[in-house]
Amino acid sequence: MSEAPRTITVVIPLKMKHRGGRKAVLTPGRMALHGQQYITLIKAVARAFRWRRMLETGRYGTIDEIAAAEKINDSYVSRVLRLTQPGLLKGVPVEWERQGDVKNAARRPAADGPAPA
Repeated sequence: MSEAPRTITVVIPLKMKHRGGRKAVLTPGRMALHGQQYITLIKAVARAFRWRRMLETGRYGTIDEIAAAEKINDSYVSRVLRLTQPGLLKGVPVEWERQGDVKNAARRPAADGPAPA
């Protein structure tokens, strides 16, 4: 007697999404590569302070010079340099999950109702 092969089907709910130019696997409720979420922000902040230091020390005189040296667009350098504004990063929660709460709270209208136009 021969036995028929048994087949087991496993269904795992996943979602593929592009994050920062990379594909990420999203599982229900949480991203699988949790530690990877901070890398883009950390790199941008590090670049911003490095470029700021270059401007302050006189290595480069303008944003255009930095952009030419790094072979990137000057508007990108300008946007990233904004991350060095005093107090800008103070309000960013360390816990990634809380950042969504802060963002949603900022979108909610005040308790007194919407602001006059």
